[in-house]
Amino acid sequence: MSDRYGPAPRRRARAVRVGTVTVGGDAPVVVQSMTNTDTADVKATAQQIAELWRAGSEVVRVTVNTTEAAAAVPRIVERLAMMGVEVPIVGDFHYNGHQLLAAEPACAEALAKYRINPGNVGFGKKKDVQFSTIVETAIRYGKPVRIGVNWGSLDQSLAARLMDENHDRAEPWDAARVLREALIVSALESAQRAEALGLPGDRIILSAKVSGVQELIAVYRDLAARCDYPLHLGLTEAGMGSKGIVASTAALAVLLQEGIGDTIRISLTPEPGQSRTAEVVVAQELLQTMGLRAFTPLVTACPGCGRTTSSFFQELAKTVQEHVRAKMPEWKLKHPGVENLSLAVMGCVVNGPGESRHADIGISLPGTGEAPAAPVFIDGVKAMTLRGDNIAREFVAIIDDYVARRYRAEAG
Repeated sequence: MSDRYGPAPRRRARAVRVGTVTVGGDAPVVVQSMTNTDTADVKATAQQIAELWRAGSEVVRVTVNTTEAAAAVPRIVERLAMMGVEVPIVGDFHYNGHQLLAAEPACAEALAKYRINPGNVGFGKKKDVQFSTIVETAIRYGKPVRIGVNWGSLDQSLAARLMDENHDRAEPWDAARVLREALIVSALESAQRAEALGLPGDRIILSAKVSGVQELIAVYRDLAARCDYPLHLGLTEAGMGSKGIVASTAALAVLLQEGIGDTIRISLTPEPGQSRTAEVVVAQELLQTMGLRAFTPLVTACPGCGRTTSSFFQELAKTVQEHVRAKMPEWKLKHPGVENLSLAVMGCVVNGPGESRHADIGISLPGTGEAPAAPVFIDGVKAMTLRGDNIAREFVAIIDDYVARRYRAEAG
C-alpha cells in the first residue's frame, strides 16, 4: 500500500497565457467565474466583475451574444481599468461569435480569451467556416481560445458518426461510453483543427463539461490521458445551494487529487438575493481545504453537541469568518502570507484546547457547566483568558494585532 500523502503530482500541461494570468505549466490552479448580467449593461457588468475579482476570481467570463454586448466589452474593460480592477475577461460565444468578432474588432482586441463551443459554433456546411473565422480572429489578435464542449449541446453529427462506428465494433460500447467519447473527440478534433489553421498549441485550453459527477470524472481522466492542453474543470449546471456545492466538490476533488485540472469554475445557481461571488468562495475553499492553494485564513470550528448548549461559539465562528474575508483585500496587499493563517473557534473543553493549540490563534469557549472563561492560544501557547460580554470584539482585535505583527515582519 502506498504511503503517499497529499494529491498526486500535477499533470504536466502546456502553459497558456490569459491576459496577466498563466493557466497550466507550473502555475497554480486558477479560479474562474462568470457574470450573469446583461453584458450590454456596461455599469452592471463591470460592477459584478469587480465584485467577483474582489472575492478572488482570477478570470471572469462574460456572455457575448449580441452586437450590443460585443460593443460593450471594450467599454467594460475600460471602466474596470478606471476602477483599478485588473482581471482577464473571456468572451463566451455561441452561434454568432464569428459575426460579432468581425463586426466589433474592438471587442476582439479587448477580450483576453475566446470561448468556443464546437456544438454551437455552426451547423452543417457553415460549421467549419464559422469555426475557422473565430480561430483566425484569435490568431490575428494573439488571443488564446478555450474549446469548451458541453454534453447539453454536443455536435449531433459527430455523435451520430461515433454511434455508427460503435455499431461496427465486435463488442459495442454502451451508449453512455459513446457519448463520453463524443465529448472527448469533439474537443480534441477541434483543437487539432485550430492548430491546423495556425493557432499555436500553447494558446488552447480544453473543457468537456457534463452535469453528472461520475461522468465528469470519467471524461476528464480520459481527456487528460490523451492530450497535454490545459484543462478547465467544472460540473455544468451543478445546481443550487448545498446540492451544487456538494456535487461540484465531489467531482472536482477527485480530479484535482489525481493531478488533473488547471483552472476551475463552480457553476452554482445563485439563490434569490445571494451574491454571485458564492461560486468564487466555494472554488477557493475547495482548493484551500485540499492544500492546493491558500486564499484566506481558514477557521476551524466545532459542530456543537450537547456540551455546547450556547450558540455563542457559532456566532463567534461566523464573526471571525466574516471578519477575515472582509479584511483580505487589505491584508493581501499589506501582509503577504496572511492567507496561510489558521484560526480555531471551539465550543468546549473536550477538543477545544487541543485544536486551539494546533492553530496559529485559537479560542476555547466554555461549554455547559464549565467555568465562564475562554482561554486564547497563540502559536500553541496559552496567552490569555477572555471573560465577559466583549469576547468577540477582543478576540477579533487579537487576530488583527497578530496579523499586523507577524506578517508585516515576514513581508519586510
